[in-house]
Amino acid sequence: MCNTWLQAAELLDFNVHVSTPPGYEVEPERAGLFGTDHYESFSDPMEACREADLVTTDVWTSMGFEAENEARMKAFADWCVDADMMRVAKPEAVFMHCLPAHRGEEVTAEVIDGPQSVVWEEAENRLHVQKALMEYLLLGRVEA
Repeated sequence: MCNTWLQAAELLDFNVHVSTPPGYEVEPERAGLFGTDHYESFSDPMEACREADLVTTDVWTSMGFEAENEARMKAFADWCVDADMMRVAKPEAVFMHCLPAHRGEEVTAEVIDGPQSVVWEEAENRLHVQKALMEYLLLGRVEA
């Protein structure tokens, strides 16, 4: 997800703050980035959230990397998005997660179920986009 946000930032001209534990830093070439003008890296996740319009995270262990789960749980322990992180973001900031989420790991229940969370709206929008893509891929067009 981080690479996708970075690609979108480059295309749509916005800035992304990235914070990861040591050893999990952004690799610009892997993300397909042409430069580093649209993101800034922070070693402290709280600083990455400061004055943010949007705070987002993803699962710590993606499919296919289950053998790394224990190491990732230890490495990312301080990167759980919590109420303190949301408090340093802008007051109108929203929280997003592409789901499924592990409450208590990458995000607290208080945040994902809280008033700043838009995860269900995000999931609904993704559903409609996926349906449109399927129609286009199967029919070669989108019915109006």
